[in-house]
Amino acid sequence: MVTLLRRARNPLIFASLLATTAAAPLPEMARWQAEAARVTITRDDWGVPHIRGRSDADAVFGMIYAQAEDDFARIEANYLTALGRTAEAEGESAVWSDLRQRLFVDPAELQAQYAASPGWLRALMAAWADGLNFYLATHPQTKPKVLTRFEPWMALSFTEGSIGGDIERISLADLKTFYGQPTPPSPQELGAIPREPSGSNGIAIAPRLTQAGHALLLINPHTSFYFRSEAQMTSDAGLDAYGASTWGQFFVYQGFNAHAGWMHTSATVDNVDQFAEAVVRRGDGWAYRYGREVRPVTTRSVTIRVRQPDGRLGERRFTTWATHHGPIVATKNGRWIATALMWRPVPALEQSWLRTKARDLAAYTAIAERKANSSNDTLFADDRGEIAFLMPQFMPVRDDRFDYTRPVDGSDPATDWKGLHALATLPSVANPRVGWVHNTNDWPWSAAGPDSPKAAAYPRYMDQIGGNARGDHADLLLTGKSGWTPERLRAAAYDPYLPAFARLLPGLVAAWRSLPAGDPRRRTLAAPVATLASWDDRWGYDSVATSLAIIWGDQLWREVGAFAQAERINVPDYIATRVTPAAKLAALDAAVTRLTRDFGSWRTPWRAINRFQRLDDAIQPHFDDARPSTPVPFTSAQWGSLASFGAKTWPGTQRYYGTSGNSFVAIVEFGPRVRAMAVMAGGQSGDPASPHFADQIDRYATGRLRPVYFYPDELSGHVERRYRPGDPTR
Repeated sequence: MVTLLRRARNPLIFASLLATTAAAPLPEMARWQAEAARVTITRDDWGVPHIRGRSDADAVFGMIYAQAEDDFARIEANYLTALGRTAEAEGESAVWSDLRQRLFVDPAELQAQYAASPGWLRALMAAWADGLNFYLATHPQTKPKVLTRFEPWMALSFTEGSIGGDIERISLADLKTFYGQPTPPSPQELGAIPREPSGSNGIAIAPRLTQAGHALLLINPHTSFYFRSEAQMTSDAGLDAYGASTWGQFFVYQGFNAHAGWMHTSATVDNVDQFAEAVVRRGDGWAYRYGREVRPVTTRSVTIRVRQPDGRLGERRFTTWATHHGPIVATKNGRWIATALMWRPVPALEQSWLRTKARDLAAYTAIAERKANSSNDTLFADDRGEIAFLMPQFMPVRDDRFDYTRPVDGSDPATDWKGLHALATLPSVANPRVGWVHNTNDWPWSAAGPDSPKAAAYPRYMDQIGGNARGDHADLLLTGKSGWTPERLRAAAYDPYLPAFARLLPGLVAAWRSLPAGDPRRRTLAAPVATLASWDDRWGYDSVATSLAIIWGDQLWREVGAFAQAERINVPDYIATRVTPAAKLAALDAAVTRLTRDFGSWRTPWRAINRFQRLDDAIQPHFDDARPSTPVPFTSAQWGSLASFGAKTWPGTQRYYGTSGNSFVAIVEFGPRVRAMAVMAGGQSGDPASPHFADQIDRYATGRLRPVYFYPDELSGHVERRYRPGDPTR
């Protein structure tokens, strides 16, 4: 039952309290002002902040303040998600995602962990909270939806930085069903709706293969647009990191310092597992079988505050259940399903921060011994010429007899996790003879060509997805090549080849050629088939074949995506091996019909369909065919494009509009002076009135990366504004 919060029952008293608080001087203001006096923010001519602080904590204060200037709404949204409090802003629709988060995130536990964390880390978290609170105190025009004050411990709720944390792998439909609201799986959960692969590309090239004899690194995260900001953080204590930071986090997640660089890609490892528990009634509660024991199922009460339609706050109360494997999230085949995953906030935040200061591979690896990275591979390069592909370090040891891609028998102690793998036992690669490493969210078995780890030498759970078309593409670009320069690596990152269609289209052409002479489709599809048969499988602005191939592929994806997911096969592989010739031809006929209906002709160039549009600062995307947009030549990563643009139609549109894919692209060269170039989706600012709201769209679409101003002499002449936090804006 929903009950209204007592404090909201008298809005006049509540408003009076707020007014009194706002009028009174804030007791922390003197401390905040002292911190601000030790910080300088320099905005370059792209709006990117370069933050300088006396201490690392001062740099954190300035960095998060600058983030709040650019897009406080996204900071708040990320922490509402991380804390399981989104329903306080969005209402009933967010209750279940909040409950999923709160199965792991307990504010009282986070406060205790904060109190017990190392002093240096507490100082950073305190500076983080101070920077956000100082921003709110000096920007009364910013109206938070919920979080009017930040506490240092809150930083521990969101420590890792990747898109879609491990917790989000738990099915909301299953969770709802278990906790009292029977819900069928959504089309997205079934795979029936085309969904852009989340992940990234990373490539590192050793000095012996480069023209200048310096290691090179490609940083190319594929996330939802505007998911991260760009910044440089420096301090008198030795911090000097540049790159992309997820809104609300105070560390550079993907980037570089003067000596080393790191790029994270979503891994294919299996380290989120489900245990099927055999439960029995015991008194008023439940117990579960574990070997010869019967153990009590533990309970915890969770209260979710919910915004009501009239604006007041109500409550939903849940009794949640857990075993030693983890919280109960579903029921299947008569058993309760517990989920086990990494939840180590303090080591995760330590690792995320400390690696930004690592100067070489040995230092980076030593920091990784915290084993608090669960979901990301790392591509690494440094100015000593070392390169590496590193697996996630949180890797539970398991009995390889069991298939952990499906729920295992929780009553059998043999299925339990048995500690964590030593780093030396993981299929990582350092300084391979081939001279390069890459990852495209594919298996580790092709990370370094012939020098890659061999699958037979490792447990099955080191990979649960396999290869992909982007990995094939990267292999083609890297194998046997030398003389690399930053510009050549940039060109490779935007190479237009689509290997999935090189594999899929011959089957479509063969299906058409096999039609009987009198079949009317021999005539109606002759020209489209000829267009595809003569195509070089490369995307391009003016390519009609790209339009045909993408619309055809997306049509098949909608038809077979759920079947592919059920069989754990990626969609292109399913189309190649399971789809009948008749279905392929029917999908082409549907694609031709759709193009003709929506654009007047099936001979529509790709530029007329695939577009980038940023209308306003709404976090939930929306689009309008009648308003200006920018053509984008590259395509979904699903078809093997390294440059990724996850686009589709939206309510009321015929065109495709992108919302994910390439979000930050950087090329870094590690010479005596590090040199880099980069581009972001849209721009640095989330404010539509800012000149930096959309000033990078053209560069984004064309792959023209801009210089990064890493050193003071590079920044000189490109300064838009230099100020301290709290200074009045001009």
